[in-house]
Amino acid sequence: DKPDVTYADIGGAKEQLERLREVIEMPLLQPERFVALGIDPPKGVLLYGPPGTGKTLTARAVANRTDACFICVIGSELVQRYVGEGARMVRELFQLARTKKACIMFIDEVDAIGGARGGEESGDSEVQRTMLEIVNQLDGFEARGNVKVLMATNRPDTLDPALLRPGRLDRKIEFGLPDLEGRTHIFKIHAKTMAMDRDVRFELLARLCPNATGAECRSVCTEAGMFL
Repeated sequence: DKPDVTYADIGGAKEQLERLREVIEMPLLQPERFVALGIDPPKGVLLYGPPGTGKTLTARAVANRTDACFICVIGSELVQRYVGEGARMVRELFQLARTKKACIMFIDEVDAIGGARGGEESGDSEVQRTMLEIVNQLDGFEARGNVKVLMATNRPDTLDPALLRPGRLDRKIEFGLPDLEGRTHIFKIHAKTMAMDRDVRFELLARLCPNATGAECRSVCTEAGMFL
């Protein structure tokens, strides 16, 4: 389905959004530019950073902008009890994506299946099978095709190097805590539909939440709305 999130709904992640537009939006909307330059756009992009910093929201906004089908799956949903079941689900997801005119596949919490491999005793063989199927699928489609893959994690240090190899997840974009300007913007975004006094000082609110994520700023607005 096409997400209902737009760029106007994104706050505190201006740089990250611009980088994502370059590697996802532009190849889907203007593929001829890459053909003219003789270069291949990235197949996959890794979004990493603390929870609540806008990784999923930004991915959905790019899908909206490109009119691409948005397939979202949580990494833990691909961890199945039966042998080969997770790998089969991965194959079916990529097969579905290829049938669309344009598709952005978003795998959230990819560390649940993409962790570094250890010995047989320390690694779950079924999880490893699922991860290797993702690697195989990334290797098996064209960079200039209609499918773009985004993955997100809070723990990039735990991912298997095989997943991060060039030609698979070519770009890594960090989502950190928003700065003062970003927090102020986030408060304004979430407060714009609320009934409130005209003299609310959003920058002051942002200063009072120095280490807040975007999700926490939204929660402040929600809680305040409960008392209006």
